[in-house]
Amino acid sequence: MKTVLITGCSSGFGQEAARHFLAQGWKVVATMRTPDAALLPQSEHLRILPLDVADEASIRAAVAAAGPIDVLVNNAGVGLLGAFESQAIGVCREVFETNVLGLMALTQAVLPQMRERRAGVVVNVASTVTLKALPLLAVYTASKAAVVAFTEVLALELAPLGVRARVVLPGMAQSTKFGANAMPRSMVAAPDEYAPMLQQVMAGFQNYSGPVTREAQVAEAIWRAATDEASPLALPAGDDAVAWAATQPARVA
Repeated sequence: MKTVLITGCSSGFGQEAARHFLAQGWKVVATMRTPDAALLPQSEHLRILPLDVADEASIRAAVAAAGPIDVLVNNAGVGLLGAFESQAIGVCREVFETNVLGLMALTQAVLPQMRERRAGVVVNVASTVTLKALPLLAVYTASKAAVVAFTEVLALELAPLGVRARVVLPGMAQSTKFGANAMPRSMVAAPDEYAPMLQQVMAGFQNYSGPVTREAQVAEAIWRAATDEASPLALPAGDDAVAWAATQPARVA
């Protein structure tokens, strides 16, 4: 029985991915900063471990406790919304620490065992904001673009070792806690000149009625990336994600 370690399982894509892998008969190591067994179904194949990807000691402890890992799903992330000019560089660093450097650190901690077995898959969760630029998301988009570029190079390095790397690009999922999680970092006053754009963007979010991404679609894309050797390097996940990805056929299938 294979084992997957998934980060950010307290809600959203990570939680749904954990449920999906459990349903497929896998052992699941679901990690979150504050473990809560009530968030996932009881199963003898489920372990819930504490993990803060921005803390190296936490990473070492989680990897050691998890044991052999066949698939690593780097899903944990934080958001940031607002005019870039008003963002404190310290907050920008916080976003990159979790979304990029934490992802890299955990990957680096897991890769030796995959290299030694000459088998394994690393699945990174990015975003379709890397395909279509949106205002007020400069820092978040930059962090997710870094994840995409990192995965592209990692895939080249790992292929000769029998290890795969893939990236999943979810669209806008209204049911996740992204907005709520991003809000504490985003409540920063911007110069008055940005007010019309802020109002327009927020109204667009509130009044949006087009296709969205369901958490189950992201879980299915993660599953495909993990189990289908023929899967493309980048997999859009969600109706809106597929539509956006169609504008850049050279990058995604």
